[in-house]
Amino acid sequence: MINAPTLAIKHGLVLGVESSCDETAAAVLCSERGLLSNIVASQDEAHRPFGGVVPEIAARAHMSKIDTIIDQAVSEAGVDYAELSAIAATAGPGLIGGVITGLMAAKGLSASLDIPLIAVNHLEGHALSPRLTDVCPFPYLLLLVSGGHSQLLAVHGLGDYERLGSTIDDAAGEAFDKTAKVMGLGFPGGPNVERWAKDGDDRAVRLPRPLLDRENCDFSFAGLKTAVARAYENSDKTDRAKADLAASFQAAVADCLTDRTARAMRLFTENYDGPHRFVVAGGVAANQTLRAHLIDTAKAHGFTPIFPPLKFCGDNAAMIAQAGLERLQAGRVDSLNAPARPRWPLDREAARTAPASGSGRKGPKS
Repeated sequence: MINAPTLAIKHGLVLGVESSCDETAAAVLCSERGLLSNIVASQDEAHRPFGGVVPEIAARAHMSKIDTIIDQAVSEAGVDYAELSAIAATAGPGLIGGVITGLMAAKGLSASLDIPLIAVNHLEGHALSPRLTDVCPFPYLLLLVSGGHSQLLAVHGLGDYERLGSTIDDAAGEAFDKTAKVMGLGFPGGPNVERWAKDGDDRAVRLPRPLLDRENCDFSFAGLKTAVARAYENSDKTDRAKADLAASFQAAVADCLTDRTARAMRLFTENYDGPHRFVVAGGVAANQTLRAHLIDTAKAHGFTPIFPPLKFCGDNAAMIAQAGLERLQAGRVDSLNAPARPRWPLDREAARTAPASGSGRKGPKS
């Protein structure tokens, strides 16, 4: 990253590009007029026969769509390429074929237009996504839950993230997807599990709640995923059995998320005066049942819950443009040598135990 204060600008027009998994997306964000376009091309139909995302198929789809999606985003925004202030693109973490496709497209535009490139951490995009639509000043507590990540982080400021806890095995979103696959509910798994759960009894099947009441803020969903597979194998596999198991699984995830979040809230309040804000971002944040449980938990601990609109919960380029704009305004841009990264932790040091989780900082009231 190039720290160049002379490049910092108050106003800007940023093109964001996202291609870390199975959505090819582009968006244009203006510091003065807000979000001007947000195009997302899904690959659901291509991956549905396999019950999950196939990396090679995803990479080929990104390559075939990326130029068209970028053109569409710029056209819908009603701007010319020459008006852009910077190009922001996901540089990781994610499926490396897709990440390379989006990042190389952004590098080409950066070079040809002679404007800054901003290599964005996909997780930072999620972390800053509520700031697209809400007044959400730093610091705040973040629960990031998606297909590949389950983390609790203290967001101290731009580029300053402290991990309080994370999954020690599978992410919550992956557990949803595997549960759907085991029961034959279809792809994408998360929304289908939620739909089936609406007609089920969430107390019908006894399932484990891994790490419940532990002193740290970590998650574990591998055991729960295995328990669901065994329960389904031993069931009569009727629609009623599927609905009950889906509801019971969703309730178990909710219990795990709320218990771990409550622990993180206690740690956060030890280090920051109020008001306290709690942000939930990532694809799993679209689940309405989980939202309701997390809202109750936030209010019980004196936090204001903030959820990005549903269209910004899953992978999208608007959040990448938001991260890019904030970095541009801070003068943090990147060279054309910025690498594509399959793995890229958001925090510098992952706190693995509760005593190490607190930063000891006391923030100003805001």
